Amino acid sequence: MGKKSKGIGAERELIHLLWGNGWAAHRIAGSGSSKYPSPDIIAGNGARVLAIECKACKGIYQYFSKEEINELEVFSKKFGADAYVGVKFNNLGWFFMKTLHLKSSGNNFVMSRNLCKEYGKRVDEVFERREYEGHNN
Repeated sequence: MGKKSKGIGAERELIHLLWGNGWAAHRIAGSGSSKYPSPDIIAGNGARVLAIECKACKGIYQYFSKEEINELEVFSKKFGADAYVGVKFNNLGWFFMKTLHLKSSGNNFVMSRNLCKEYGKRVDEVFERREYEGHNN
């Protein structure tokens, strides 16, 4: 499986996880190829909105370009969303982290398995299932 198709598969898996936990979520196809900043996934539950940049990783480290993270933060601020990165590590599953906890590594930011132990959150910690209590008027 190619790198691109592995990433798309991980994004689709995350969409299903979000919907299964009471969130509405949408994958933004071609998110890295638009002239406007856009995340891989946008999700909301009636109380919170998240913009998520996703990766699938078989190693110990996952790198994000500074441009990628900057665009995620610009989009999130304009959209009113919390900016998160999500990495699916082989044999460990998904971990999520706010962009402010990423470590700088030259031209990139890095999310590592060790950093996940300190700042990373699992699916159930970030996407707690809370039913939206809407008002019918």
